[in-house]
Amino acid sequence: MKHLFVVNPIAGGRNAEPEIRVRVEAAFRRRPGSYEIYVTRGPRDATEKIRREADTGEELRVYACGGDGTFNECICGAAERANVSVCPYPTGTGNDFCRMFGEQAARFQDLDALLEGSIRPIDLIACNESYSVNICSVGIDARIGTDAHTFSSLPLVGGTGAYIISTIVNACRGIATDMRIQCCGKTYEGKFSLVCVCNGRFYGGGFNPSLHARVDDGVLDIFIAKNVSLFNFARLIGKYAKGQADELPEHVVHLQGSEIQIDFDTENVINLDGEALYSDTVRMRVLPGALNLLVPKGIAAGAPGSPLSEKPFSDRIESA
Repeated sequence: MKHLFVVNPIAGGRNAEPEIRVRVEAAFRRRPGSYEIYVTRGPRDATEKIRREADTGEELRVYACGGDGTFNECICGAAERANVSVCPYPTGTGNDFCRMFGEQAARFQDLDALLEGSIRPIDLIACNESYSVNICSVGIDARIGTDAHTFSSLPLVGGTGAYIISTIVNACRGIATDMRIQCCGKTYEGKFSLVCVCNGRFYGGGFNPSLHARVDDGVLDIFIAKNVSLFNFARLIGKYAKGQADELPEHVVHLQGSEIQIDFDTENVINLDGEALYSDTVRMRVLPGALNLLVPKGIAAGAPGSPLSEKPFSDRIESA
């Protein structure tokens, strides 16, 4: 078995590679095992590195050392690979996947807990030619998240400030987008503010539209927000961000299903775990058990509020 530490040298605005190297070398002085610390050189490099390693057939455990974007690149390399497991080892600014584990989220930063962890099959969202482990979305929230990366490079503007600026700019540009949505045997056509498809619970640095999504139940939690005025958008976005969309049935359709297709008149941005994809058509579908998640020691499945079910949906399919 090989342990692969994939380090994004620009995650969080700093190069954490020296710090990670010290921790990893100390950990492996106390235990047997083969490891490699790999510093990525550009976009999608992590994905290709993991795929090359996976092709050897050796059991591979991957630690995504960065933020949600780094983790997304790693899950794209590990997706549907039986000999590969992956986990986040957060060093970036965005750690939305870990956030849904609540007080236990800190265990993902405990290297000993990760090295002594267990493997758990969880679901993925297949989105066009890519994957998401957490949340995919289109509409104003995807535009806000994408543009926030641009605004964050401005002097004296941090992560939160970038999202605030991006929200104001995109709201002024227009809330809604023309869409044709097919989901759960229904078709919705017209202008919509956003569509959010949840395997996990958090995105955008803390938005929590789904309070109860589990990453291994074979179900996607889907929110379709109708066209609203600028005034109503400002009034309702807070409730949506806190998982209170079901209190807004006149504005938000809440569905649960296994797939959704959205067609646009022109190319639009699609958010996949904070990464941007562009297309005029997007199809999202759940892939039960398609990723092996390395779960830190001490995190229990099936507890109230846990994003992990007592028994994964993929296991229930095999035993049916």
